[in-house]
Formats: sequence, structure tokens, C-alpha cells
Amino acid sequence: MIQIGEFNTLEILRDTEPGLFLGDADNNEVLLPNRYVPEHFEIGDKIEVFVYLDNDERIIATTTEPFIINGEFAVLRCNEVSNFGAFLDFGLVKELFCPFKEQAFPMKKGGWYLVRCYLDDVTERLVASSKTNQFLDNKELTVAQFDQVDIIVSHPSDLGMNVIVNNIHTGLIYKDSIFQDLSVGDKLKGIVKKVRPGNKLDIGLGEIGYRNIEPNADKIMQELTDNNGFLAVTDKSSPEKIKDLLQMSKKTFKKAIGTLYRQKLVELKPDGIYLKKQD
Repeated sequence: MIQIGEFNTLEILRDTEPGLFLGDADNNEVLLPNRYVPEHFEIGDKIEVFVYLDNDERIIATTTEPFIINGEFAVLRCNEVSNFGAFLDFGLVKELFCPFKEQAFPMKKGGWYLVRCYLDDVTERLVASSKTNQFLDNKELTVAQFDQVDIIVSHPSDLGMNVIVNNIHTGLIYKDSIFQDLSVGDKLKGIVKKVRPGNKLDIGLGEIGYRNIEPNADKIMQELTDNNGFLAVTDKSSPEKIKDLLQMSKKTFKKAIGTLYRQKLVELKPDGIYLKKQD
């Protein structure tokens, strides 16, 4: 079955005046207009296309990759606001419609908004919603403590930064765990630091405990290499200085330099860290 709002790998059935007709194993067909037809092709070839409804509500295929597909989250620009809702740029000729009822806050032309794309059950049109929490659920978790997860930065709060976890759960990165600039829509790797009562997820941007030592030790080694083998920071330095210089907490920093010292890769002196010359 040809899936609207998704990428489909289809067979080239025939070449016609308006373009190529593509089909699936169930004898469903869709037109790939001439503007998207590849320079070289053979009847019977397989081609990956994105399928959606065009401005005339006809099912159509394109080889252009959209900024968002059905079931995904992304930050999109609002191109226009009408009496019915907002129209967002998602990389195709047709814009993605976001009804007023699906706007967490009124959208404005030129603004950027985190939205989820979904398929309207009645019209089979792709639409957007900035009320992203309605698509997330922590009742039955699919992740556990120490799991690595994909996160999307959702919105700030008094406690830190709310994130979308694996496209299905909500999580929170506490302020004291943030050591880099984060913007709404950023897509990053994270770690489930803790599962709190009520299935609330504490998320970290780096691996925790013993898992956190090696990557940060590597980071310090890279900084030493880039700075002629010296960093003017020690375990006596303020947490703010360590954060500004290395984007990590003081606790993580002390573990990392301890690892490097035991491996005899660095020298620790009152004025800073020196890269040890290897024999």
C-alpha cells in the first residue's frame, strides 16, 4: 500500500506525457511529475519517493526530501497566516497547514515553530500541530535508566529544558546538567539518568557514571592538543570556568582528569593541565 506522508519505494510502471506512473505490489499507482523524473531510468526500476496530496488534493509523488514526514517533529517556518490557520514551509511546493485549533500559541508569519506532522484521518491531508505534548505519553515507558535515547529539545521551563524522547515520551534536562547552548528543535543524543515516580524521565546530554569518564577524557585530550598541550584549569578552578572552557561539570571534569593522570597522559600542576610528552 502506498503510504501518504512517508517515503515509498515504488516501481516505475510507464512513462507518460505528465510524468512517470509508479506502482506498488498491490497495484496502487501514483504520478511522479516530469519535474522530478530522474535523467536516467528504465521501466521496472525501483525509485524512492515521498507521497502526499498536492494543492488540488491529488495524490502525488516527489523525489524532493521534505523537512518533516508523517509522525515526526521539526521546527518549521510560518510562511503565511490565513483565516483558517497557518501555512508552514516543509520543503515542498505545497505548504503544511496548521489549523488554529492545533496551535499552542498563535502563529505569526516569519516565526519558527516546533510541530508534529500527522495525517488527518478524514481528509488524508498532512497537517501540523504545535501542541506537541498530545502526541507524547509516559504511561508505558519503552526506555529504562542508562538507555541511550534520541531527544528533541521542546521548550524551556523553570527547572531546565523539556525534551521529546524517542519521538514518544517526554523528559527533562535539569539546568545543572546543561553545559551547552540548546535551542528548540535541536536533535541530540541523550541518556536516561533516572526514572522518577510517575514515569518522569530525567535526561542527560552525556553518559553518566563510569560511562561518562572516557568521552570527557577524550574531550580534554583534544582541547590540550588544540591549545599547545596546556589548559589553564585545575580541580581548584570554579565550576563556571570549567563549564565555559570545557562544557562539562566540575565533577565530570575531575573524574576525566583523574583518568588521564592514571594513564600518565597528563601532568597536573598548580597553574593547569599539561599534556605529557610520550616516549
